[in-house]
Amino acid sequence: MARHGSALLAASIVAGVALAPLAAALRPVVAPTVALLMTLVLLRIDPIEMLGWLRRPLLVLGLSAWVLLACPLAVFAITRAAGLDGPLGAGLVLAAAACSAVSAPAFARLVGLDAEISLVVSVATTALLPFTAPPLALGLLGLELAISMPGLMLRLLLIVGLPAALAFVLRRVLGQPRLERLAPAVDGSVVLILVVFAFGVMDGVQARLLADPLWVMAGLALALLGNLGLNGLTVLALWPFGTRLALAAGMLAGNRNQALFLAVLPAATDPGVLLFFAIGQVPLFLSPVLLRPLYRRIARPH
Repeated sequence: MARHGSALLAASIVAGVALAPLAAALRPVVAPTVALLMTLVLLRIDPIEMLGWLRRPLLVLGLSAWVLLACPLAVFAITRAAGLDGPLGAGLVLAAAACSAVSAPAFARLVGLDAEISLVVSVATTALLPFTAPPLALGLLGLELAISMPGLMLRLLLIVGLPAALAFVLRRVLGQPRLERLAPAVDGSVVLILVVFAFGVMDGVQARLLADPLWVMAGLALALLGNLGLNGLTVLALWPFGTRLALAAGMLAGNRNQALFLAVLPAATDPGVLLFFAIGQVPLFLSPVLLRPLYRRIARPH
C-alpha cells in the first residue's frame, strides 16, 4: 500500500463519490482517522533529530508566518475584491489558514526538493495552528463557523496535542530499533487510513453533484486555483532565495491539511463550507502527481 499510495488515494477519492452509501457509512470515522493519522505521522518523526534540524530558526519562523498568516490574509483580500462570499469564499480563506500537509516532506524527498525544511515547517505550522487559525478566522476575518474562538482553539489543541503525546509515548515504549523495523507497516497503515478518510470525507459530494453540478465544479475549480495559486505566489516571492527552497515552500503553501478542520468544526457549520473542504481533497491528492514532472525539470541542477 505504501508503494502504490498515490494511485490508491486518487482512486479512493473517485470511489468515495461513486459509492455514496459507503461514504455515508464512513463519515462518522473522519475525526478518529485524522487523529490516528496524526499519531502515525508523528510517530515516524524523531524529536531529537527534529531539534537538530532547527539550524535555521529565522527561516522556519518566516516560512511558518507566511503559510499561517500571510497566505490567508492574501486570500481574504482577493476573495473580498472579487466579491466571492458565502461558503465557497469562507472555505477558501479557511483552507488557506490551515497548516501545511503532513505529506509535504515525503513528496519533497521524492522529487528532489528540500525535504528537511519541508518537514520542519509542516510540523511547526501544525503545532502553531491552534493559536493562529481561531483568532484569524473568527476574529480578524469574521468567518461564520458556528463555533466560538475558545471552542475552536480547544478542539484544534486536542486534535494536534493528543496524537503528539501518544506518538511520544509509543516512541518511548517501542524504541527506535523496533520503530525502524515497523516503518514499512506504519507507512502502509498511513495510506490505508487515508483511503478510509477519503471515503468518509466524500459523503454528500455525490448528492450535491447530482443536484447542483455547477456548484461542485465551481468549488473544485476554486480549490484547485487556491492550491496552485498559493503554490505559485510563494515560489515567485521566494525565488531569490534559491530554486529548491522556493519550490519546497510553494508546495507547503499550496497543500494544506484541511482534514483538521473537518475533524473539529461542529455539525452546525455551513454544509457548503464542509463540502468545500471535501472537494479540496481532490487537488491535495492529485496536485503532487500532476506537478512532479515540472518540479523535476525546474529543480534539476544545470
